[in-house]
Amino acid sequence: MLDRKIIFQNKFHFTSLGCARNLVDSEVMIGILLKAGYEVVQTMQEADFLVVNTCGFLQSSRDEGIETIRELFNVKKTDAKVIIAGCMVQKHSAELKAAFPDIHYMLGSGDVEKIIDAVSAKETGEAITSAKSYLEWGEVPRTLSTPKHYAYLKIAEGCKKRCAFCIIPTIKGPLKSKSEEQVIKEFSALLSQGVSEVILIAQDLGDFGKDRLEKGALAKLLRTMLKDPRPFWLRLLYLYPDEIDDELIDVIKSDPRICPYLDMPLQHINDRVLKSMHRATSKEQILTIISRLRNEIPNVSIRTSLMVGFPGETEEEFEELVDFVQKYPLDNVGIFKFSLEKEAYAAKLGDQISEEVKQRRFEKLASVQMKVVRKWSKRMIGRKITAVVEGFHPESEYLLRARHSGQCPEIDGQIIINDGRKVTGFGKFYEVEITDVADYDLIGRVLGPVGEAKECKKKSKLVCV
Repeated sequence: MLDRKIIFQNKFHFTSLGCARNLVDSEVMIGILLKAGYEVVQTMQEADFLVVNTCGFLQSSRDEGIETIRELFNVKKTDAKVIIAGCMVQKHSAELKAAFPDIHYMLGSGDVEKIIDAVSAKETGEAITSAKSYLEWGEVPRTLSTPKHYAYLKIAEGCKKRCAFCIIPTIKGPLKSKSEEQVIKEFSALLSQGVSEVILIAQDLGDFGKDRLEKGALAKLLRTMLKDPRPFWLRLLYLYPDEIDDELIDVIKSDPRICPYLDMPLQHINDRVLKSMHRATSKEQILTIISRLRNEIPNVSIRTSLMVGFPGETEEEFEELVDFVQKYPLDNVGIFKFSLEKEAYAAKLGDQISEEVKQRRFEKLASVQMKVVRKWSKRMIGRKITAVVEGFHPESEYLLRARHSGQCPEIDGQIIINDGRKVTGFGKFYEVEITDVADYDLIGRVLGPVGEAKECKKKSKLVCV
């Protein structure tokens, strides 16, 4: 009898680029592959299939995608197959084919569930349908790639807004919301898996349900989530200022399990620039909502994004932005230079700003914001707050890292723990005393563990800062 050695090609390596919504899509693809019997590996060199879920939002994002794909082809095994998915495929498949003719398969951003077709295909191919975005429905498997104590929950895709600088509606299509029933089902499943922090994501959470002409759908969804008696942190990512109304503020105030945290993209503060950007708010409205949030939600942390170098932005308008961050301190600010995207309305505007001016304004605003943050963060010194201890600090085995409810994973600062002797496990809640600040980070020591259900309901210890 002949001795036959059968080699099964079932090992895959996954790279997810871009936003948290992309990460959720990647987790669905990983879950589908694992359920089908494929094995995930950590290194590119040992994989039979190398999958990249790309982002196509900005030129810098596309450049990152190209570099990542190039690296895969440089290090992969000779017979390994490269599969590209996501936004770049949806919008730039021809360019990808030209640059990398040996791509085995391509999946559009709405074709996530066809990942099995991609890895099992004998010949090169593609599945790029008109579906520009993906929302999980029913019992589609998903394997979390985040630490076990937190996870993202995507409640909508696409966008109904038409900001002049943005091509998200072109890439991801019109707004599509999950049903409340589906969101609650996924939410409950995440808590049952041991997740203690659920981060709601969409292009704009405030638009949830508006594709179905529902009013107040987000507030209603949150109230339904809060009926679950279990302890958790619920974090809201991306709420535009024009979507924050009395009803929503009341819901956030109603239960300490909703983190006193809002990621509220502002982009600018000058009225003319805001109008040119096709934003729905004015300077007065922005200042009013910041004041209301500070007054009505104790210890609220506000994150925002600001843009410099939008076409036509004058020095006076830029200085108004600088003055804004000094007079109205925000906890976390992401600063971006305007990126000219050909399909965006702003690409047609005159008075485009030179890269040199953009860079100068970027550096100045970042410098001013850093000074503001250093001063603003000092208010935390001496406070005893609840934080989740997440693991060792990457720079030293003698330090730990943690986050309080005003710090979102991966994008905000963290707490550097220099005395963690009372820590018994990661992903758990502890009482932490803040002793110092280090730019965007805080420094603290662990006082002891925080109880869960009883403290959550009676003393709000799971969320207080």
